Amino acid sequence: MAVQISPSILSADFARLADEAARVENVADWLHVDVMDYHFVPNLTLGLPVVESLLKTTATPVDCHLMIHDPDRWAPDYAEAGAASVTIHAEAAKAAVRTLRAIRAAGARAGLALNPATAVEGYEDLLPEIDMMLVMTVEPGFGGQRFLDIVLPKLARARALIDKHGGEVWLQVDGGVSAETIERCAEAGADVFVAGNAVYGADDPARAVQELRTLAERATPPRW
Repeated sequence: MAVQISPSILSADFARLADEAARVENVADWLHVDVMDYHFVPNLTLGLPVVESLLKTTATPVDCHLMIHDPDRWAPDYAEAGAASVTIHAEAAKAAVRTLRAIRAAGARAGLALNPATAVEGYEDLLPEIDMMLVMTVEPGFGGQRFLDIVLPKLARARALIDKHGGEVWLQVDGGVSAETIERCAEAGADVFVAGNAVYGADDPARAVQELRTLAERATPPRW
């Protein structure tokens, strides 16, 4: 599939979210929204009411990444609100299959996220239940962290498992993605790239998205 770039508003100006979303409209494939509850991760960002407001202001599909303690309770609500993709963490979900199916039933793509230390092999059986696997390349909770190269072999293993099963599961990478790291992620098999500081820390976020896309496309190996 084609490379997709998903700017993360975690690095944007929270006082001007509508304006920040507009800065990447028509160039970004997704708008990545990190929902944190100060329980699953040691940070507190935003929740469903803010996502509902953001959805009214942008035409870019919203990709909600739920870094929260009880995704089984809350994930379907984000899909029903209009998020085009909702991702839950394997480490937090108690009824992952039921929740992933509820996300899909509400009309959104269902994603499963894995922390850096979580082995991908344990979730191979869930591939038919998801539309996207998210491999974290930092410990979740804060933007601006340094990319963890040790996760690249896991990213490659995730790609191999997805290819073995066929289907249309996307492989997303999130954490420290920048002009210096995106090519390594693409070479390892990622096709959806979340970038925060690399986009919103740039003078021209739209141009940054285009440059990241070019780098990823250049490094993506042929698949057939």
